[in-house]
Amino acid sequence: MAGRFDGKVALVTGASSGIGRASALAFAREGARVAVADVAVDGGKETVRLIEDAGGEARFFECDVASSTSVEGLVDGVVEGYGRLDCAHNNAGIEGVLVPIPEYPEEIWDRVLGINLTGVFLCMKYEIPRMLERGGAIVNTASILGLVAFGTASAYNASKHGVIGLTKTAALEYSAQGIRVNAVCPGFIETPMVMDRGVQASTNPEAYQGLTNAHPIGRMGKSEEVVASVVWLCSEEASFVTGHAMTVDGAYTAQ
Repeated sequence: MAGRFDGKVALVTGASSGIGRASALAFAREGARVAVADVAVDGGKETVRLIEDAGGEARFFECDVASSTSVEGLVDGVVEGYGRLDCAHNNAGIEGVLVPIPEYPEEIWDRVLGINLTGVFLCMKYEIPRMLERGGAIVNTASILGLVAFGTASAYNASKHGVIGLTKTAALEYSAQGIRVNAVCPGFIETPMVMDRGVQASTNPEAYQGLTNAHPIGRMGKSEEVVASVVWLCSEEASFVTGHAMTVDGAYTAQ
């Protein structure tokens, strides 16, 4: 299956670590030139280095997805630099805090919704016009918490439910014009967000075991397992798949 994206350009946001970094590396392995976007400069540049060391081609773009000006500049920069945009993985996101709704700080609510939901909206707002000439594929990172809920995570739940709604809306609006739009809904994945921030599973054995037990498959997922679905959804093999929220969750939502 190597070379599915030869000659194509893929944009990945939130690509400095975790699922985003794994996505950027996977697109590069499949032959794409990759635009690595993140607000975290050092991590983003490290992703580019990893791609180049493996023989791929990538460029780093500093971008705050919650800023319309920043996202517009990102997409313009990608197209000006590479001449086209074929695939986008709108992955940037943050976890917020874990407290009940009455205690949820409004400034953190605004930040989570701004990055996780408005950020996806802004990315598609500027990506779609650039894809209309030759078609393209977009995958938005939602979550199992876009399908079910997790107590004390109101902002994250709301943002990821919104991502799925946006994904379906964009699919209805643009599938007939050659742009497919889907989402992935990961379970709990061993990324810095889960292991080092949020529930801090790497330093909390009880939390780690609890998240492991929550998945009927008996473990948490790996970034590469999520990314395999992202790459497939962007490929021609998924040419009749659009408007879909694909779970990659070890049967978490099947319970």
